[in-house]
Amino acid sequence: MVADSIINALRNSLGEGNFPLHEPRFAGNEQHYVQECIASTYVSSVGAYVDRFERELASYTGIRRAVAVVNGTAALQVALQLAGVKANDEVIVPALTFIATANAVRYLNAVPHLADSEEATLGLDPRALRDWLKSVAVPAGDAYRNRETGRRISAVVPMHSFGHPCDMDGLLAVAHDYRLVVVEDAAESLGSFYQGQHTGTLGLLGTLSFNGNKIITTGGGGAILTNDERLADHAKHLTTTAKQPHRWEYVHDEVGYNFRMPNLNAALGCAQLEQMSEFLASKRRLFERYEAALMKIDEACLMREPSGCESNYWLQTLVLSDAVADQRDAILQATNDAGLMTRPAWRLMHRLEPYAECPRAPLPVAESLAQRLINLPSSAGLA
Repeated sequence: MVADSIINALRNSLGEGNFPLHEPRFAGNEQHYVQECIASTYVSSVGAYVDRFERELASYTGIRRAVAVVNGTAALQVALQLAGVKANDEVIVPALTFIATANAVRYLNAVPHLADSEEATLGLDPRALRDWLKSVAVPAGDAYRNRETGRRISAVVPMHSFGHPCDMDGLLAVAHDYRLVVVEDAAESLGSFYQGQHTGTLGLLGTLSFNGNKIITTGGGGAILTNDERLADHAKHLTTTAKQPHRWEYVHDEVGYNFRMPNLNAALGCAQLEQMSEFLASKRRLFERYEAALMKIDEACLMREPSGCESNYWLQTLVLSDAVADQRDAILQATNDAGLMTRPAWRLMHRLEPYAECPRAPLPVAESLAQRLINLPSSAGLA
C-alpha cells in the first residue's frame, strides 16, 4: 500500500517519534529581546523593535518599505484597499489558496473571482487566466468588466503556495494587458525568490505573515511591502487608526484600523529574522532528505522549487499521481495515526459556503491538485 511506503520513507528521514506539521524554533535572542521590551514598558504598537523589524524586513526582501501589522490577513486587506479595490469590484484570486486570501477581498465588500492553478508552481496559471479573461472580460473605459456580472475586475492576487513562487512574469503580463493591479499574497514565502527577486516585491504591494506556523514568527503578525513611499506612509497611517500625529489631540482624518504590530511581537520577530539563513538551510536539507527517501515511490513525488526560483520550502509537499489520488485520505489517516502530522491542501474556495457563488474560471488543475497534495512535517529543526 502506498501509505506504508510513505510512512517508511518519512521514518527513514525523521526517525521514531511524533512530529507536528510545523512548529516554531526559538534558538536565538528571543528571550533576551522580549525581556528587554518588557523592561522598557513599550510593549504595545509603538517602540524601537517595531521600527527595527520594519527596517530589517525591508532590507532582507530588497523592498523600500515594510509596514508591520497584526497579521497577514490584515496586511492583505489594507494592501488591496491601497491598491484601489472598491466595493463590488472583482479581484482575481486562486481557487487553491488559504481562505484568508478570499476573506481579505470580502472585508472590502469586493468579490473574489476564482482562477485556476498550474501544477509546476501550485500558483495562478497565467496562460489559463489569459484564456479565461479573453472570454469573460470586456473593456470599459480605463478598466475591464466581467461581461456576465457587469462588475469591474480591478486586481489580481498571486499567492505563492507553500513557499513556491508563481510565474510572476506571466501574471504581470496578463495584469498589464487587462489593467489589473498586482497585490502579492506572499504570506507563506518569506525567503523565496523569483528570478533573484524576493516574492512580495514584484507587484505594486505584497504581504507577509508571521503566524506561529510560518518560517519565522512574531506570535501573530504580518507586513505590507511596497516600493511606493506614499503608499507605505498611507499604510502606516491607516493601520494606526488614521490618527494624525499630535502630542495630545485625537484627530482621525479617515476610517482607519487598529492593525499595528505590538512592539512585543516585533521583538520576537527581530530575533527570528536573525536566524533566517539557518532556517532556510535546514528546510532545504529536509527537502533533500525527503526527496532521497521518497524517490523509489513511483506513485508520489516531492514538490520541487519551480525553474528559475528559490523556494523557502516552508511546507514540504507530496504530490500524488492520478493513479493513487483516491488513496489520499487513507494516507492522511495512516500517517497521522503513526504520529506523523500530515495535512491536505486547502479545500477549494468555491467548495466553501461563503464563496460557493463566486464567479470562477474552469478549475481542472486546481480540482486535481486539491485531491493529490499532502503537506509533510516541515519544522525548521527537523534537519
